[in-house]
Formats: sequence, C-alpha cells, structure tokens
Amino acid sequence: MSTFQFPGQTAFYRGKVRDVYTIGETLVMIASDRISAFDVILPRPIPFKGQVLNQIAAQMLRATDDICPNWLQAVPAPNVSIGKKCIPFKLEMVVRGHLVGHAWRTYSSGKRVLCGVSLPEGLKENDAFSTPIITPATKAEQGHDEDISKEEIIAKGLATAEEWEVLADYTQRLFERGQSIAQKHGLILADTKYEFGKIGDTIYLMDEIHTPDSSRYFYADGFSERQQKGERQKQLSKEFVREWLIANNFMGREGQTVPVMSDEWVQTISNRYVELYEKVTGNRFVPEPLGEQETYDRIVAALEKLKS
Repeated sequence: MSTFQFPGQTAFYRGKVRDVYTIGETLVMIASDRISAFDVILPRPIPFKGQVLNQIAAQMLRATDDICPNWLQAVPAPNVSIGKKCIPFKLEMVVRGHLVGHAWRTYSSGKRVLCGVSLPEGLKENDAFSTPIITPATKAEQGHDEDISKEEIIAKGLATAEEWEVLADYTQRLFERGQSIAQKHGLILADTKYEFGKIGDTIYLMDEIHTPDSSRYFYADGFSERQQKGERQKQLSKEFVREWLIANNFMGREGQTVPVMSDEWVQTISNRYVELYEKVTGNRFVPEPLGEQETYDRIVAALEKLKS
C-alpha cells in the first residue's frame, strides 16, 4: 500500500496493521491487509482483511455508541475510517470471559494470578469465568505488550484512580454488549480488547472493536458438549494463525524465523476472516476492491464534508 499525502496532513504513523494519518485534530485510519501475530508482521498480506476489520469495527462502534462516546465520524471507503484524534491511554483494556489464549498459556504454566487478578483452581482451557475479568496490557510502541495490574497502572500514572474506574466500567459494559451481539449470531465472544483516549476531560473509545484481530469468538452450538468431552472448541479468531505459527516453531522470539506462507494458506486465512465477518455481523460479505486513487478521492471528499 502506498503512503498518501493529504491536504493539511500533519503526521503519519504506520502500525502493525493500520496506516494512520493525522490532519489537525482528525485521524484517517486505513486498515491494511497486513497481518501480525506475536507482535510480528507476517510476510504476506491477506486479501480483504482490511475491509473485514474496518467494516466490523464500524458496525460495532455504531452499535455501542450509547455506552460511551467513540472516535468514529465517517467510513468513506471499505477499509478506511475517519474520526477524532484523542490523547491515548497507553493501555489495552483486555477483557476475558473465558480462559483462552494468553490467559490459558499463563494458567497452564501453573500461575494463578494474571494482571493482579486471582484465577480459581480447577479450570480447563476455554472454561468460562464466573464473571469476566479485566487483564490490561501496556501498549508498546514496538515489541511485545506486557501484562500490568490496576495498581501498577495507577502507580505509574498511566491512568488516575478515577479514570481507571471509568475505563473499567466502559470495558465491562462494552464486553457485555459484544457478548449479546455475538449470542444473537450463534457465537460466544470469549475475549477482546479495547483502547481509549481523551479529548479534554472526556474519555473516548478509540481504534477498532470486536474484530478478529482483537477478539476470539467460539461457536455457541455444541460449546458445552465439547467442553465436557475435553474436545477442541470451534472458534473464529486469529488464534488459528498463532497456532499454525507455534506448530511451525515460531512465537516471535529472537532467532526464530517466520515460516513460509503458501498461496493456499493465505487464501485459507482470508476465507476465515470473511466467515467471521458474516457470522459476527449477520451480513453477506461483498468484496469492494478500490484503487488507490479512488480511495484517496473518497477520503479527501469525506474530510471536506467534515469541515463544513
């Protein structure tokens, strides 16, 4: 993807999967087809991944804007969102309804405290917690995000005690809404993460929510039976990419090499993203590949409209 230059542009940042342009107090966020795992960008793009991410996020932001204000103002192209620039909290508010992924890897290693939260004995992988738990992570500019507790967040000045209460309340309520939306489509939202920022004294939900890059979903049908039998759960998330990497001896550690991604494997990942889009939103996915010029023109027109 080329780097654009917009009228009045003041900054540009290329993240793991998004390109972010700053125009004064406005952000243009382009969801690329890049894919990352273990905080490493994998060598091949995934067709339509950017569109899937952006369109799920836009739908979910609109479906939760009664809970807390969010940054989104316009979606001028399938993989583009425009919104308000916030001063971000350097945190990811990770919330978990089930023992899965990083939480399970921590638990299975014998640890019973995660981010200051005590975990009960006797849980199996994918079991539900009695109530969802918040396990924050620091937001790393580069490299790995790190687990952090509420007490450490306040002590390090990453958020005040009052701000933490608001962040935690928004996180729990957003997750509850996400679970409710998932349930309507035959899914279980197992875990996810939210990012927040401030404009003045107001806390805003930022970035994207409830997408396969930030969330894990299980199929609800047969979930209990599979748990009772100790069988693998059928899930829709990016976890299958991580599992493939682990099976090929890659976890983002020094000296490890990313395995070769075949055309077939790239297409499989794309298909899984499309499947998740259709399950999560209840809509049929319509690929809308746009050329760079049309994308640019749509963004500029949307920026002009927001100004007026």
